[in-house]
Amino acid sequence: MAESEHPQQSKKSKHPDNLIPLPEVPELPPETDSSPLLPEIPADPELETEVTIIKRGEDVIEEHRVNGELLMIKVIPRIGPPYYLKKNPVRSHHDHAGEGGIDVNPPMWQILRF
Repeated sequence: MAESEHPQQSKKSKHPDNLIPLPEVPELPPETDSSPLLPEIPADPELETEVTIIKRGEDVIEEHRVNGELLMIKVIPRIGPPYYLKKNPVRSHHDHAGEGGIDVNPPMWQILRF
């Protein structure tokens, strides 16, 4: 009864009048087992890493070389975590006493691994 006493008011929409509908999403083609294959690229033997493993007592030393040039040494001691000796890419012209060499960075340990 209360509704009949009031004149009918036009219902206001919750959405603005200037909305444009989104386009329909196209259907994906059915999945096939044959995915496009990448072309086979032969490995360049000059760029392959050569690893030489040397055992000294209970310690293990891995020498990593590319094209015959020593780039990194991984030392796996009997006690403690492995550490790495890497070639310094920036050669310094200053030779300080007590340095292991201008071509070697200080020893590095791996802290986190993902």
